[in-house]
Amino acid sequence: MAKRLDYDRIAPAGMKALGGVYGYVMQSNLPATLVTLVYLRISQINNCAYCLDMHTRDLLKSGQKIEKIALVQAWAEGGHLFDERERAALAWAETVTRVAETGIPDQAYEAARAVFEERQLVDLTIAIGLMNAYNRMAISFRNTPQAAKEEMAA
Repeated sequence: MAKRLDYDRIAPAGMKALGGVYGYVMQSNLPATLVTLVYLRISQINNCAYCLDMHTRDLLKSGQKIEKIALVQAWAEGGHLFDERERAALAWAETVTRVAETGIPDQAYEAARAVFEERQLVDLTIAIGLMNAYNRMAISFRNTPQAAKEEMAA
């Protein structure tokens, strides 16, 4: 699958704006690992190979065990591998990412709100929206995952 176009080169100001949102999320008081788990889950839902590759690598670099990373897509059955905040964040990420299907029911909001302060929930939702935007860019323009680039170079 060939890359369709280089959106970083074509629209640097737009990509810089998305990068600014990324910077905002990373300076929020949400733990970086929690955010990256959410990014991975969203990328799984959207089938974004580029982002799946990147966030898996990020989680491995941060010391997350492969067993936990492998179970992100089945987090609800992952038992104590995922703490209360991670489970709440992953559930919120799923319902927000699938907004057209879910309509974000009151029960989902109340469950997330029980675990996150208002600002944290807003910041988490910004992170979810951002990753959905990044997924759409990478998928639309066929951004090549690092693993595929490495395979081609070998």
